[in-house]
Amino acid sequence: MSASALALQSSLPDWAATAPAIILALAGLALLLVDSLRSSREGGVSNALLAGIATAGSLSAFAVAGWFLLSGTGQPQTGGAITLYGDAIVVDGMSLFFTLIFTVVAAMVSVASYDYIGDKSTRGEYYSLVMFAATGMTLMSMANSLATVFVSLELASLPSFALVAFLKTDRGSIEAGLKYFLIGALSSAVFAFGISLVYAATGSLLLGDIASSVGDTPFVGVLGIGVLMLIGGFSYKTASVPFHFWAPEAYEGAPAPISAFLSSASKAAGFAVAFRVFVEAFPLGQIPAGVDWVLAFQVLAVVTMTLGNFAAATQENVKRMLAYSSIGHAGYALIGLAALSVGGPNANVLGASMAHLMVYGFMNTGAFLFIAMVEHWGVGRTFEDYNGLSTRAPMACLAMTVFMFSLAGLPPFGGFLSKYALFLSAIEAGFWWLAAFGAVNSALSLYYYSRVVKAMWIEDPKEGLELGTKPVGLYAAVIFAAVGTLLLLPAFAPVIETAQTVAAALF
Repeated sequence: MSASALALQSSLPDWAATAPAIILALAGLALLLVDSLRSSREGGVSNALLAGIATAGSLSAFAVAGWFLLSGTGQPQTGGAITLYGDAIVVDGMSLFFTLIFTVVAAMVSVASYDYIGDKSTRGEYYSLVMFAATGMTLMSMANSLATVFVSLELASLPSFALVAFLKTDRGSIEAGLKYFLIGALSSAVFAFGISLVYAATGSLLLGDIASSVGDTPFVGVLGIGVLMLIGGFSYKTASVPFHFWAPEAYEGAPAPISAFLSSASKAAGFAVAFRVFVEAFPLGQIPAGVDWVLAFQVLAVVTMTLGNFAAATQENVKRMLAYSSIGHAGYALIGLAALSVGGPNANVLGASMAHLMVYGFMNTGAFLFIAMVEHWGVGRTFEDYNGLSTRAPMACLAMTVFMFSLAGLPPFGGFLSKYALFLSAIEAGFWWLAAFGAVNSALSLYYYSRVVKAMWIEDPKEGLELGTKPVGLYAAVIFAAVGTLLLLPAFAPVIETAQTVAAALF
């Protein structure tokens, strides 16, 4: 870090470290303000203005988080993590790394939504809900107390419920929003009860204080049940088994940009919280023998990746296939917790999972945004409806091909390196069987991903296939995601090095 940057940063108050979350919240408030001031005018607020504010807010938060991360804010070389508000909030390298994922996905979704909801009258509310959800996700990555975890999780979830049901005249969207809300309410109740049991067993909600007393607690049974309930709450947020049932319904019924947002950013937020809570509050080697959360995550990782991939292989609806695919990828990311051990290369394992979530943020968001483009054209949702699309939209289909092969883990795409690093780190940690399950499931996923590519490039187009005008915002977001997926191949070394460095600070 340069001397001028260090001097500028040292002159800022500690609360300025939360600037990415503040910027996102202010962008959401600005959207509501602009919409209310100009809605009385004929024609309402310009869609371009609203999309521009949301995109600018997301990119500004991304830039600030990137600057903080590169300059070492909250990291050992600059004095360690920055704690605020009675240690309830912590800003460190891991929180900044995940903030990059949330903000770049929010930016792509905002740009894509310019075309997707251009004819809706409630555009201002839509963009503001995206910003508020991103704010909650950012705070989730900074949460250092179980109380803060719960509040920030609800801040991210409540706008998401409304966004899933945003298409008020679409029965599928309303049904998806209702199912998402009901399962979310159930999982929140389970999670809150788990927090209360952990508090009863340890006497604290702060992660550091829980770690100090967890080994001496006389209430091992209460603690074990509480930890199990916490795992259930995180399973819901990451769409992992057994709280995965909402994902296919919500992703299928929601506006496609929101499906991209939830399956990428929201999933990453769940993992950001899970990584911090279990590594810091229940450290390996200090927890009682009856509270083996690593074993629980090993079972979840295998079951989640297997169920997700097998279910995806049976789908005929492309959007629903991607929904189950995202469940499978949650299983891969769970290896970051499932392959931890006392004295093992834990920073490498956790960092590899973080790097995979970064690559996943680009390739999965891009895939769902391509579906948004197809929905905008009114082509259809099945594999057969995609037949011959490359004859009408070759650049977009080329981008979708990059997403599909990257999600499958084929070289030379970013998903190959992220999966390779994740599976290799599991092998190095002694959990070769986790890597084997991951490799077999990745091979299976190639079947259903290649079906999309085959339909677009090999099958003959339907008679009279016409796509109409090309949506500028959706095209720009899809191409940006494809370029990001490709650029992460040569840039993967610094990405995983950064991820593993910031993960090391947790151990």
